[in-house]
Amino acid sequence: MTLALAVPVWRTLPWRAPAAAGAVGLLLAATPVVVGAEPSPWETLTLLRGTALIGALGLAFLLDDPARHLTAAVPVRRPLRQALRVALVAPLAALWWTAVLLLVPSASRPPAGGVTLEAAALGMLALAGAAAVVRLTDEACPGPPIAATLLLTAVLAPLLMPESWALFVPPDDPRWPLAHDRWAMLLGAAAVVWGACGPEPVGRRGTRGAGGPA
Repeated sequence: MTLALAVPVWRTLPWRAPAAAGAVGLLLAATPVVVGAEPSPWETLTLLRGTALIGALGLAFLLDDPARHLTAAVPVRRPLRQALRVALVAPLAALWWTAVLLLVPSASRPPAGGVTLEAAALGMLALAGAAAVVRLTDEACPGPPIAATLLLTAVLAPLLMPESWALFVPPDDPRWPLAHDRWAMLLGAAAVVWGACGPEPVGRRGTRGAGGPA
């Protein structure tokens, strides 16, 4: 059944927002090469974090489904449909992020593992937020509010977050390993939220056949 669903789900994916985010992210990552600049390691890290945020903004739209209320009666449960959407996009996202890392100057590129973990956490936060909106509301397209929330949080977090949390540190900071332990916990927590928000609420299962929300 999963293979039979792959083609229909592929056709209904909201490609515009992720594709636009991917294009903008690649342009941003390529900026130092295009202008012939030699950014410092901190500048390159900031560039990669900004690119990761752009990618996450694109993923915030991945669960958008204008036909959500019309497809509620399908026999396939929502967690599988959402997982299939992510599985179809994940290889493209991985290729995109690899290209981003290769585009930035190698001399100032931060450790790939750490910055990739940050990007994965941001992407998972976007998906968890979108899944929460789908779970808790009748919103068919959770992308816009989640993208706005993610962008606002990204702007305010470095300013308001306690220094002791040490999430946004440079690679030469001794707290770099500790920071990425926390990024890993953030990734895990977001994955748990996404999993918890996947199933339909019990009170709505009875309305699936009557056109209730998916």
